Amino acid sequence: MLLFSVISLSAIGVAASVILFLIAQKFKVIEDPKIDVVEEVLPAANCGGCGYPGCRNFAEALVNSANKNKSIEGLNCPVGGSEVMSKVAEILGLEVEEQEPLIAVVRCNGSRANASQKISYDGPATCAFAHNLFSGENGCPYGCLGL
Repeated sequence: MLLFSVISLSAIGVAASVILFLIAQKFKVIEDPKIDVVEEVLPAANCGGCGYPGCRNFAEALVNSANKNKSIEGLNCPVGGSEVMSKVAEILGLEVEEQEPLIAVVRCNGSRANASQKISYDGPATCAFAHNLFSGENGCPYGCLGL
């Protein structure tokens, strides 16, 4: 009786493993090997600065763009900069244009000399409080009290 149970459970296990193997072979996804190579060149910061959730997704976008459009124009890794993008272009067999780095600039400078006063605020001298009420007293959101 025990021998029959062991044999039947073993047969079920073997049958299930064969079925799983066949299904895995039928539905396997074949990836471009360049994706792994490009991912190794990227800085692995997974910061999302490129517009993709991680370096793996960005590498996939780069390889797909290179395969479809023969160009990686518009795709840039701000962390790695032009050095990393040059290496990526070399791997993909493309040329990449030198891009100027993006620099954040606060245009209004927030002070009373640079931003017009839209209302007169006479309350607690904290930006958090003033911003919650009406986004500060001047036209610039970066200097709520004109300090």
